[in-house]
Amino acid sequence: MDRKDNKVILYSPQAEPVWEAVERDGIAYSKREYVQKKYEESAQIFLSAYEEYIRMAEQIVPRADSSNYPYWAFADAEMADTSSGSRIMVLKVPKDEAVFFDAYDWYKVLRLSYIGENEADEESFEKELERRGIKDSSEAILKPFYPDIKRTITDSWKRLLRHDDAIRRGEYDGVRAVQAGLWCIKKESLLEQ
Repeated sequence: MDRKDNKVILYSPQAEPVWEAVERDGIAYSKREYVQKKYEESAQIFLSAYEEYIRMAEQIVPRADSSNYPYWAFADAEMADTSSGSRIMVLKVPKDEAVFFDAYDWYKVLRLSYIGENEADEESFEKELERRGIKDSSEAILKPFYPDIKRTITDSWKRLLRHDDAIRRGEYDGVRAVQAGLWCIKKESLLEQ
């Protein structure tokens, strides 16, 4: 992650409406309805994950408006997926406007999976699921039969932002891919078009 002037260079894949809003208004905000539209029938799972992220992230970087949803950005351009026709925004963002985490931990939240303290903890949890006849953690989340396992999984999501302080200091131990959440995208942050 390139850090200059207490700012970071981030890569954010964005659809044309976001580019247009940044150009027209100088700033773009994401909203709940955009997430619903993007993910359609899968929206409820994504909205649940986003709500959990928002609850934790706004403790680190407060939202200007309670209706804002996050934009995603990455420290490595290779992590920014443009398969849906989006283009990469190259941003230079003040560190105090971003919330940092390991992208692979976020993927676990999206898959309704457990975020362990470490690999051994995750393996132990998987063995417990197997012992109880649960095929995967999403089964425990989506079905009403496993309230204790569901609570263990959702409580583990508190670990999502555990690397924020270290990443801000330039320390990446235990982080496989740096992802950042931004409450808005500002035209003044845009480096390349």
